[in-house]
Amino acid sequence: MRNQIQQRLGAVRQRIRLAETAAGRCQGAVRLIAVSKTQPMEALVAAYRCGQREFGESYVQEALAKQEKLAHYDIGWHFIGPIQSNKTKVIAARFSWVHSVDRFKIAKRLSDQRPGELPPLNICIQVNVSGEATKSGVALEELKGLVEAVAELPRLRVRGLMTIPAPTDAIEFQRAPFRSLREAAECLGDIEFDTLSMGMSDDLEAAVMEGATMVRIGSALFGPRPRQNPEVFDIDGASDR
Repeated sequence: MRNQIQQRLGAVRQRIRLAETAAGRCQGAVRLIAVSKTQPMEALVAAYRCGQREFGESYVQEALAKQEKLAHYDIGWHFIGPIQSNKTKVIAARFSWVHSVDRFKIAKRLSDQRPGELPPLNICIQVNVSGEATKSGVALEELKGLVEAVAELPRLRVRGLMTIPAPTDAIEFQRAPFRSLREAAECLGDIEFDTLSMGMSDDLEAAVMEGATMVRIGSALFGPRPRQNPEVFDIDGASDR
């Protein structure tokens, strides 16, 4: 497994470097978040031993199990999935980044529940740039009000914006929603952002061209996700999907 992940990780890093060059950006401008949700522990260990240090998880109970078993590794944990109200306490305590805040209620709970001995929790506001009814994220027209309200919360640090646009194969159509997110960030000139979390395995080049600072890569690094992972359970025993 390690050799396979090493090859894939090298290929993903090369794609990022080439995209940075094509966009006229500095090498190293884009951070790779390895999306490890539903992947077995061995895959994370293999990626870590190949130099990967930041991992993204979407299911709380699965993430907690991985964090406990990998506690001796220097890993930066990113929560990238939908946030349920009854999960905010755990997420606030066990992650250093949350990419998927789209409601003030959730942000307030994360701030209130962030342990005092930890630094402020880094967050991104998730934006629904495509206007899809099935997608999470705040609408563009409501973004400014949410950002301003969340920025006042004492135990959070609003770092930027995140989006998951509708899939498409043509790079010009891939770039359009990423451009919309970048322009939305630029319009919030009174808020100091340094992060655009956008781009996945099939569209990372388009995202980098439009200013992504983090790309969230799963299948290109780990291969297809398993159909079912028996470790993915909610704290109360219900499915956390």
